[in-house]
Amino acid sequence: MTSTDYQNPYRPVPVWVFNRLGRAGSSGRLDVDKLTKHAKRKTGLSDFGDDGHLEALQVLVESINNEARLTPTGRIVQKSRLAGALIQRLRIQDLLRRHPEIDDIDLGPVIAITGLQRTGTTLLHRLLYSHPEIRGISGLEALMPVAATDSAERAERARKRRAMLAERTISYLSPDFMAVHPVDREQPEEDVLLLDLNFMSQSAEAILHVPSYSRWLQNQDHTATYEYFRRVLKVLTWQQPATAWVIKTPHHLEYLDVLLKVFEGVTVVQTHRDPRVAVSSFCSMVAHGRGMFSDHVDPEEIGRHWCDKTHRMVEWAMKTRAETPEGRFVDVSYYDLIRDPIAQLRRIFEVAAVEFDDEAKELAEQYAAANPQNRFGKHNYRLEHFGLSQQAMDETFAAYREAYDIPFE
Repeated sequence: MTSTDYQNPYRPVPVWVFNRLGRAGSSGRLDVDKLTKHAKRKTGLSDFGDDGHLEALQVLVESINNEARLTPTGRIVQKSRLAGALIQRLRIQDLLRRHPEIDDIDLGPVIAITGLQRTGTTLLHRLLYSHPEIRGISGLEALMPVAATDSAERAERARKRRAMLAERTISYLSPDFMAVHPVDREQPEEDVLLLDLNFMSQSAEAILHVPSYSRWLQNQDHTATYEYFRRVLKVLTWQQPATAWVIKTPHHLEYLDVLLKVFEGVTVVQTHRDPRVAVSSFCSMVAHGRGMFSDHVDPEEIGRHWCDKTHRMVEWAMKTRAETPEGRFVDVSYYDLIRDPIAQLRRIFEVAAVEFDDEAKELAEQYAAANPQNRFGKHNYRLEHFGLSQQAMDETFAAYREAYDIPFE
């Protein structure tokens, strides 16, 4: 069972010692200029593209420096993460320059899964990904969309090394995190890892305390970020062709209007679950995530922030859906998904006009059987851990619950 002592994060002894020593020897500030120079030096390239990513990076780095209170380990990991995103931008831009035909690729039918965090989006994503004709962003590709080599074989080996390192790092820094959100490099990953290439996604505020960045992000136009995301999907398709795509992240719920505009014809699948459970579960995930990088985890601040944000997400989504013609959305109850996943897949594929034959059904059943709930341990969480009450949650999400007939769990 996962720990609920969020204010005292787990620390392997070597990490605890390194953090103690590191505090005495480093100012701990990230620097955008140094990050960009490092990426250029590492790749020998200089063109990052120009779509607003630099402003977003500057806002994020300033927020990290002033608010995140990272440990020395946290600084190393975040520096590596940001530098890695810049390196990928350089490689992507170089590939697009050498192969302009990539921009003409048709992605085919796109199914986008979204919904509040912890509402079954990951399970549904991986079930859809089991379909032999459906392409997704693998964990390997999410961390390294473009490798440093044109050799497909060497690129795959490089991706596997990077993904294995990331998986082992998470397991080492926070063993409980695998019970909260199992990471599997062979399974599809969230789109936020590609949205991160523009430094405009929810991932930063999910793993770090960066309130000024969060406020800035909320007020930005995300069109350029989604257009860049679509280009990266074309890059991935060029490397490994596909006839249809499934993409997924709760982040899309906040920007459904942009998603619908950039991905014309997309089928949007929205999952639903009791907000009391979904929000408290995600707050626990955030607390475990932040504990990997900082000694200062405030559960009640996490509760306030994500209660407000998830409420805004569902309110904006309902507004967008009210203004969108019917036929673009499929609603999936978490409880129906757990009870009969195959029936939900049939509904989705019917709307998306993708065939769901006996082979696809068998593969989905095999995945479900091999991945039961709580495979990595039981996730322990409650609303009160984050300063939230059932009454306040019920009042906050009353309109959302009524609109989609969501039961109390």
